[in-house]
Amino acid sequence: MPRTTHIIGAGLSGLAAAVRLTERGERVVVHEAAGQAGGRCRSYHDPQLDMVIDNGNHLLLSGNHAAMAYLAAIGAADRLTGPDAAEFAFVDLATNERWMLRINDGVIPFWLFDGDARPPGTRVGEFLAMAKLLIPTGKPMGQVIHCSGPAYDRFLHPLMLAALNCDPAEGSTALAARIMRESIMLGGKACRPRIARDGLSHSLIEPALTWLEARNVPVRFGKRLRAIAFAGGKAAALDFGDESVTLTLGDRVIVAVPPVVAASLVPDVTTPTTSRAIVNAHFRLDAPAHLPPMIGLLNSTTDWLFAYPGRLSTTTSGADRLLDLSREELAATIWQEVAHVAELPPELPPWQVVRERRATFAATPEENARRPGASTAFNNIYLAGDWTDTGLPATIEGAIRSGNTAAELALRH
Repeated sequence: MPRTTHIIGAGLSGLAAAVRLTERGERVVVHEAAGQAGGRCRSYHDPQLDMVIDNGNHLLLSGNHAAMAYLAAIGAADRLTGPDAAEFAFVDLATNERWMLRINDGVIPFWLFDGDARPPGTRVGEFLAMAKLLIPTGKPMGQVIHCSGPAYDRFLHPLMLAALNCDPAEGSTALAARIMRESIMLGGKACRPRIARDGLSHSLIEPALTWLEARNVPVRFGKRLRAIAFAGGKAAALDFGDESVTLTLGDRVIVAVPPVVAASLVPDVTTPTTSRAIVNAHFRLDAPAHLPPMIGLLNSTTDWLFAYPGRLSTTTSGADRLLDLSREELAATIWQEVAHVAELPPELPPWQVVRERRATFAATPEENARRPGASTAFNNIYLAGDWTDTGLPATIEGAIRSGNTAAELALRH
């Protein structure tokens, strides 16, 4: 009987691992505890709005090579939209200033010397001082650069808050360095925003499930792994409660689940323990034609405004401060800001607020150091997930890379 790789979890990292292994001709079985795939990267029908929304707004960049390769592999490369240039609209609600950040193609940053391309009120010297972040260290950003000034407030802070999901001053300089090297330092061709306009599931999840089904890869929903039996330094059986799967010689297991679940299944796995929240608000109405697909908001309750067909959505990262507010208060406050930016009437439209209390690990140096690699002490068990040591924060790109890494290690088994 051919060897089998059992993938525990049909989130993005698990699906990426399944696609990579299937491409290599391996036999794969995916087990998912929930009734649907996607994990934190999915869409669902919300009864309050009576429409399909995403559980969170996620942004990709054109330079996210693992994500782009994954989309190409599953035939979904055309399901992301975005401008043909690295352009980002911003509004400062404190001053009502509006501008467009434009990063030129090529590695020479001509945009820094163009007052119309960089944020208003910023100076070239401020950006040059940020070069200290390119040297990865175990220190937080606040100990490496001055986290203040127009360039920080209007450029680096919104970028790093979105990527790290924590106060950038306490964020990991090592992770910030990787972000800068893989995006800004490569020029505009690597920084073009890419948005799942028709939903995360439509772009990233459903095509993968269709691709796997066409290749006879079973994805078993409602299968929660209760425990792993070990013998001889490796996994010997998988206990799903209603059934036990005995592993044969050569079988492998990729555990692609949240960190607390992974720690409960695999002994001696160290994981990040501190998390940060993300709050998303969704408003059902047609977006004005003049509104850009994505706008960064400064000095506001929320950080980003997205315009989708039939709805406007916002995202607030590092949002622990908002968890004690009522949903009604949040919706009303956020809508007043959105209505101002989008030039819409102040009356609150149908809304939904989604609070993810433990959206991602806190990307501090301490928590980053707790992230495990894909290998474990057991020679047929591998880990995947955006919380593993991908070198990136908890992002879509990091999740897909983790699945690819686990798959490659399993192939060498």
